Amino acid sequence: MTWGNANRAIAAIAAVKFCLHLYANRHYGYFVDELYYLACSRHLAWGYVDHPPLIALITWLETRILGDSLPAIRFLPAAAGAGEIVLTALIARQMGGGAYAQGFAALTVLVAPGLMAGNNLLTMNAFEPVIWLGCAWLVLRIINTSNPRYWLGFGLLAGTGLQNKHSMLIFGAGIVVGLVLTPERRWLKSPWLWAGGAIAVLVFLPNLLWNIQHQFPFLELQANIRRSGRNVSLGPLAFFGEQVLTLDPLNALIWLAGLWFLFLTWQGKPYRVLGWAWIFTALTVLTMNPRVYYLYPAMPLLLAAGSVRWEQGLQRKPVWRKWAWPAALAITGALLAPLALPLLPPESYIRYSKALHAAPPAIEAHRLGPLPQIFADQFGWEEMTAKVAEVYNSLPADVRGRTAIFARNYGQAGAIDLFGPKYGLPPAISGHQNYFFWGPRAYTGESVIVLQGNQQDLERSFASVAKAARVDHPYSMPYEHFDIYYCRGLRQPLKDVWPKVKNWN
Repeated sequence: MTWGNANRAIAAIAAVKFCLHLYANRHYGYFVDELYYLACSRHLAWGYVDHPPLIALITWLETRILGDSLPAIRFLPAAAGAGEIVLTALIARQMGGGAYAQGFAALTVLVAPGLMAGNNLLTMNAFEPVIWLGCAWLVLRIINTSNPRYWLGFGLLAGTGLQNKHSMLIFGAGIVVGLVLTPERRWLKSPWLWAGGAIAVLVFLPNLLWNIQHQFPFLELQANIRRSGRNVSLGPLAFFGEQVLTLDPLNALIWLAGLWFLFLTWQGKPYRVLGWAWIFTALTVLTMNPRVYYLYPAMPLLLAAGSVRWEQGLQRKPVWRKWAWPAALAITGALLAPLALPLLPPESYIRYSKALHAAPPAIEAHRLGPLPQIFADQFGWEEMTAKVAEVYNSLPADVRGRTAIFARNYGQAGAIDLFGPKYGLPPAISGHQNYFFWGPRAYTGESVIVLQGNQQDLERSFASVAKAARVDHPYSMPYEHFDIYYCRGLRQPLKDVWPKVKNWN
């Protein structure tokens, strides 16, 4: 395979990934987090309770340019997925990989189900890998060219990564550890590295100041999550077992070969800084009661390095040996893709997953319905909004204007905000995550529609409580099946009660 053919192969693989994501949006709806980020994009700020500001800005830009349809808001995540493939191939090139290694590296990313799922939704996780990989590519360019000016680009990209997700701090610290533990520590004396660090701090500073001003709500949120036991607990063996399963079991031999290449071969020795960065990142993630996808942004590094190692090992082997594993990866990737992407209608997915005896891993400790959480959280939102509208529009006209719609979580509130105008509804209020900061607005509590309430608890707070409707969708998460109550006469002014409704979890 020539360099020109390699570039065409990489471009083709990236195009397949991009088109696959656009195709996958036909049978399902908005994901719960997407509803929230759409709401955040209507309240642009330098920070939010549970995330930095970049995702809200990206969402704002997409909705202003492309609209708020599903294909529109998922365009950039799909493009980031294509960029992830290109960067993985370029990292393999920087590590000395030839045309075969670059194409192989691109293929390993394409077929990894966990990476597929991350690029199919408008979330921070869609952009995190491409930022980490961009930083890694810049480090490789610094090593290969000895050009210190790349540190300025590294600082800019790392700062942007911090504005996307605070986990960038882990990978950035891993790079520093890698520098200290290898001969590349010479760069610690370079003013260009420190200038890059200063750029990263300046880019991140607005969010840091926002967190200081609001007493670091993100840390409070994380403490609440740990106390609640919401995340599925994974020990080291279970965590890496999930990495093997969710990134395609055949890929395990590739990323393990990547560790071998970086730590046990002379060709990989110059790039060992990234090996130590991966080790540090993996060990740090393991201490955090991790979700399986926390390490995904770093895995393409090993897939790239492993592809270079495979190319070296196959140099004098028969041609069929070179293509047997890529062919097997393509087959398993095609078989596993419907488990990661909503390619099949729900009924077909249920039959397919049962036939394979497989499903995506559980992320949170919730009871599941017929679909895994990543799919179930894309159902029922507009139907719920229509039910709320029936209650709201049944009220006298002079009461509606004084009636608040109180949602228990940001998914419910975000659905009301997105679909509500179609049904004549005002924006929702909620105590969940950043909705708490947006407050009760001008509502007093004299008339409130409460989603997912408990009648006995509500009767202690309101003079009158009546069950008004029921929300049920066969494919939504079980905890999104609930009663809607119409409540009158809050016993205290809503602005005084508001601090008690805060729900950061």
